[in-house]
Amino acid sequence: MNGIEKITARIQQDSQKEIDAILADAKAKAAEITAQAQAEAKAAGEEILAQGRRAAAEREDRMASTAQMECRKAMLTAKQEVIEEAFQLAHKKLLALPTEQYVALLADLAVQASTTGREKLIFSPSHRAQLGKAVVMAANKKLAEAVAPKLPEEVASSKAGAILDKVVTGASAVLNGTGMLTLAEETRPMDGGFILSDGAVEVNCTFDTLIRLQRGALAGEVAKVLFE
Repeated sequence: MNGIEKITARIQQDSQKEIDAILADAKAKAAEITAQAQAEAKAAGEEILAQGRRAAAEREDRMASTAQMECRKAMLTAKQEVIEEAFQLAHKKLLALPTEQYVALLADLAVQASTTGREKLIFSPSHRAQLGKAVVMAANKKLAEAVAPKLPEEVASSKAGAILDKVVTGASAVLNGTGMLTLAEETRPMDGGFILSDGAVEVNCTFDTLIRLQRGALAGEVAKVLFE
């Protein structure tokens, strides 16, 4: 091997070493880049998974909250329906009272609603025919007794005393201008109760109205009884 060949061989060796070094460095950088890319991809993947889990948890919470809200609404609706049925049942029971108790109840209502003792009582057609007179008489008796002086027991207990008591009661009612309720010729459609009329002024004592007016005050108590 002459000098030129040696020089050429040396150059080739040096070139190969440089090429090998460059390739090694390139491989190392490629491996570093690959590792970094893999790490970033893994981190990104984990973040995506975490976001997915958070989104799923949030959706689950929203669905659970919505389900609870719908459940509360359904329970509230059901309770309101049961309370409504309770008031409807109360209405039916009022209408189903025995005649004597029904007349006494309406007479008490008339006494409480009356302000002059000279109003007219308006009933439904059937109740006017069946109960109207009895209610008016019972109410007038209560109004008269409220203003009549009380006779001594030894006087009122005798037969003559009982007659005298009635006379005194009637006279007291006349003097006080009370106990003169009358049965109106007019009738109106209603489901229990009556309307107390004094000219242009009317007091609605129908069962529908009385129950509706009491509902706000009694609904809470009814709910306690039904749902506790």
